[in-house]
Amino acid sequence: MINLDSEADADRARKRPLFKSALLVALLLAGRVAAGAAPTGASTPFTDLKPTAELKLGKTADWVLATGGTLWVGSTGPFAVHRIDPRANRVSAVAVLPGEPCAGLVAGFGSVWAPLCSQPRQLARVDLKTGRLVAVLPIGPAEGEGGVAASPDSLWLVTDSQGALARIDPKTGRVRQMVRLPAGSFNPRYSNGLVWVTQHGGASVTPVDARTGRVLAAVPTGRGPRFLTSGPGSLWVLSQEDGAVTHVDARRRTVTATIEAGLKGHGGDIGFGGGRVWATLSGTPLTEIDPKTDTVIHRWVGPGGDSLAFGYGAVWVTDYNKGTIARYPLRSLVSP
Repeated sequence: MINLDSEADADRARKRPLFKSALLVALLLAGRVAAGAAPTGASTPFTDLKPTAELKLGKTADWVLATGGTLWVGSTGPFAVHRIDPRANRVSAVAVLPGEPCAGLVAGFGSVWAPLCSQPRQLARVDLKTGRLVAVLPIGPAEGEGGVAASPDSLWLVTDSQGALARIDPKTGRVRQMVRLPAGSFNPRYSNGLVWVTQHGGASVTPVDARTGRVLAAVPTGRGPRFLTSGPGSLWVLSQEDGAVTHVDARRRTVTATIEAGLKGHGGDIGFGGGRVWATLSGTPLTEIDPKTDTVIHRWVGPGGDSLAFGYGAVWVTDYNKGTIARYPLRSLVSP
């Protein structure tokens, strides 16, 4: 005796995997499934790119900042911040530091600020005009690969692994306010009235009202978010544990897209300029992302990379291990 109901169920069970596969393909083509997907876009050797300038700075080169018509890069061997004149492509000043510059640089209040990871942890202040070290504050980052942010009236620095965000008066160097964030928060960035702080120990970025210090609802990201950048109305967060870039609508404080960039690993950096999002990681020195379509357009692979900045019509990329920084004009990079 044949059980017609059982036979129909079996037939449906055989067809279900085919249906799921077809649905997955359709979703992928529609751009609705991102997690776990391989990065898209062309991939070519980084050596195919020819820089218009390359400067040797030290044993290593890391942390790049473009501001006020100059470029600033941190180094070890020596511990220093180098000021580069982009018009002449030469180093115009070197500020020797009392410790290793181990976190992102920021400009504000007539100075460049460099967190130092030597013991005790400190915050170095370098004059923008002279390129000289003018002060060292007795407060520093919770760990390397952190950073410091500058709002119109304050500096912001996470000082311990439990998420203590210090609001610092740049005139006196004193802590004006202490804001408590989720443990494992490290890297702040100021944009349009908010200080955004990535929670590397989790999977979120937390906005803080820069006027009041009030903590707002966290926004989900990929796993192990570390570095972030901002552009008109948007924020992009690079996560080290899954290599994804999260596009956040900064006004609504919601996720716009998750971009599978394949940038999983220690180190790295992300920046915005020339209508593109740029990311770097050792072994994948440069990745071009279209922020309108939320897709990887091009990846350059091979030795080099680790930090970058956009400025003066070019993307500047360090080779951490060689201790160099190289200039790549935008016209040679942007894909049509």
